[in-house]
Amino acid sequence: MPQNLRILVIEDDPDVRALLELTLEAEEFEVITANDVTSGLRAAYQQHPDAIILDVMLPSVDGFEGCRRLREMTSVPILFLTGKATTTDDVVRGLALGADDYMTKPFSRAELISRLKAALRRSADTPAGEVTRLFPTPNVVLDCDRHELTIDDRTIYLCPLEFHVLEMLIRHAGRVLGHDAILAQVWGPERIGESFLVRQYIYQLRQKVEADPTAPKYIHAVRGEGYYFEAGHPPEAGGATFVAPQRADAAGE
Repeated sequence: MPQNLRILVIEDDPDVRALLELTLEAEEFEVITANDVTSGLRAAYQQHPDAIILDVMLPSVDGFEGCRRLREMTSVPILFLTGKATTTDDVVRGLALGADDYMTKPFSRAELISRLKAALRRSADTPAGEVTRLFPTPNVVLDCDRHELTIDDRTIYLCPLEFHVLEMLIRHAGRVLGHDAILAQVWGPERIGESFLVRQYIYQLRQKVEADPTAPKYIHAVRGEGYYFEAGHPPEAGGATFVAPQRADAAGE
């Protein structure tokens, strides 16, 4: 991974902010700091960071609103820092607003760096020579360079994690992928078991992609198995004997 990448830290606690700055600088990141959303937005606009670490509990404007505003100007990875009392609903809310990952305070320095580097790898440019457009069906095109999906004559921009989840489904179109397979590939093996992350992004993708998200045409669930992208032929299991799929779309999958 290239060194001297620029990280914006938006954190109002001076002790935590100093700890983050020291931790990141030890890994040869360039660090910009801000103590509230307003100054953070200004720094993001002026300094063009490669990733952002954003506290949830901030004065005046909280991190959720800050994330929403940041996503209007940048698609770089955003890693939320949350308090111990943060609920799963809060985490899901942050992910829905465009955050790429989250960590709970107090955090391990090693885990912070690991999560940050994983997010940066996911957002890196498509390697030279790799296919930059995928055509799973005649009316669906996924542009891997621009993170844009053209589907049924509509063009949809995807945030980084939405793109990576959909890209994985499209690259394996017609094949059922389990929660843990998607977690390991998109978030990293340390997130295996956190199936709500996959469910949240499948929900977000359906809201964007499907004409009727309650009756999906493209992104389907198979109860007890996982998800697949409809490619015009019956889905296949990921290696084991597969029983005919039982659609779970109506059950909130």
